[in-house]
Amino acid sequence: MTRDGSDNPARPPAGVALCALADLADPGSKGFRFRQDSKMFAGFVVRVGAEIRGYVDSCPHAGWPLAAWDDRYLTREGDLILCGGHAALFRPLDGVCIAGPCADERLTPWPIAVVDGQVVTT
Repeated sequence: MTRDGSDNPARPPAGVALCALADLADPGSKGFRFRQDSKMFAGFVVRVGAEIRGYVDSCPHAGWPLAAWDDRYLTREGDLILCGGHAALFRPLDGVCIAGPCADERLTPWPIAVVDGQVVTT
């Protein structure tokens, strides 16, 4: 299976509406899970100001989901993405790890866009 999940049948196709932009705090994050048969795809989106990014919900170091609690991907300050498993920190706009065991690695992008006020897969 590819790291970005592009060969995963549970990964949603382009054009799937994830949430309204208005429902995503600034800064904020929201996770999404999709299932098809025995396969699952997990992704999340983060918002910082006018910028929105999507990532596959998988730590580049260990492969487990990043959030320890639903939709809690950001630090308390809202300025970094936090891996709940080992406290690695990632910049939200490019996914680069700046602290932790995966320093200089990056989160896998999940292409999303904002269309007519909706965050959608691309």
